[in-house]
Amino acid sequence: MPTKHMIQKHTRELSTTTSGIPASDGDGVKMTRIIGSPQLNMLDPFLLLDAFESDSPDDYIGGFPSHPHRGFETVTYMLAGSMRHKDNTGAEGVIEPLGVQWMTAGKGIVHSEMPEQTEGLMKGFQLWVNLPKKAKMSEPDYQQFTAAEIAEQSLTNGGLVRVIAGETNEGSTGPVSNHFVEPTFMDINLPNGGNFEQTLRHDDNAFIYVIEGGIIVGDQQEQLPAKHLGILTRGNSVNISAPDSARFLLVAGKPLNETVARGGPFVMNTKEEIRQAFSDFQNNRF
Repeated sequence: MPTKHMIQKHTRELSTTTSGIPASDGDGVKMTRIIGSPQLNMLDPFLLLDAFESDSPDDYIGGFPSHPHRGFETVTYMLAGSMRHKDNTGAEGVIEPLGVQWMTAGKGIVHSEMPEQTEGLMKGFQLWVNLPKKAKMSEPDYQQFTAAEIAEQSLTNGGLVRVIAGETNEGSTGPVSNHFVEPTFMDINLPNGGNFEQTLRHDDNAFIYVIEGGIIVGDQQEQLPAKHLGILTRGNSVNISAPDSARFLLVAGKPLNETVARGGPFVMNTKEEIRQAFSDFQNNRF
């Protein structure tokens, strides 16, 4: 059998880019919807990606009052500011800067996400990750990690990789465990002229979102500017360089290849299951 070093390298390139659309959710929280928009409905298993960034309290102070979820996972990654989570199971906690919460809604949960601040910068992301049919009615669960609990890897070029999920080529492993889509979720800082290479499973769906600066992707040297998401082609390696300093997310996961039925805060496999979710919520069966 071929060894790891004998496997032919297939570099991923940019296939599609999008800057998303302005949106609001919760009690008027302003954000940019990058996945889950008319431009990009989903990227299996990723259902939604929202980016929020504002130092105006009017844009975020209303937060996300109590609302239900069923059938998928929510990932909240904070870059600045703090968000308090409470739910109907009695769980409560605060997601602080550079911390992450990976929540499995499973068969149903009602929760709120409210800012822990009345001024200052609020910046971060929420990603929705689909669950396979076999796990949609599982018990709700949480994985929450502070900044200090997230693996960090320093690069020889002066860059830094924060590993939330997955494993770098050098062996740094993120704390999040997910056997459904086996995700990669990395927050990468590169200095001027820095570069980064990461191995991915060939058939995973993957994207890059540029937080700051601009990057160059792949052998074709295509540019991806700040505040843009780039979907990557299939391949087992991604190569990224930064002409100037840059920061970006690299996210990948195994596609589930299942039928998706959506109904607001519920994501199931059939319309009947969506109707059942609404009925269960309205009759306090969450």
